[in-house]
Amino acid sequence: MEKKIVEAYTDGACSGNPGPGGYGVILRWNGHEKEISGGEASTTNNRMELMGAITALEALKQPCAVRLYTDSKYVADAVTKGWAKKWRAAGWKKNRTEAAKNPDLWARLLDLLDRHDVTFVWIKGHAENAFNNRCDAMAVAESKKIRSV
Repeated sequence: MEKKIVEAYTDGACSGNPGPGGYGVILRWNGHEKEISGGEASTTNNRMELMGAITALEALKQPCAVRLYTDSKYVADAVTKGWAKKWRAAGWKKNRTEAAKNPDLWARLLDLLDRHDVTFVWIKGHAENAFNNRCDAMAVAESKKIRSV
């Protein structure tokens, strides 16, 4: 059976680092769109960027071919350059003395990458991409909603 081809746009935001944060996701498939957002009261921007990618892939009910668009070099480079897999293989260490940050989320993402055929595409944030801008607006709105509680 041929895998569905899905476009996923993701973004994360944080007010303070750490502070209240949010993420936004848009999934596009066969003319359909689904938006997902969420957040946490005390988090970092990088954690929210990771949660955007994780949430996008966890929302897929079957293995898919995914083009995942992110404006996070942290997420895109750690996957495409193989850093995250190296960190995991080294017991979540970047080198002999420095621990990799966010190992709980990297482990979740790497497991999802085993399920789906994912191509990461880095895009410039706050630029001309309407889907990225919508994801950013959702992420910021989640961050503000949490901050005002």
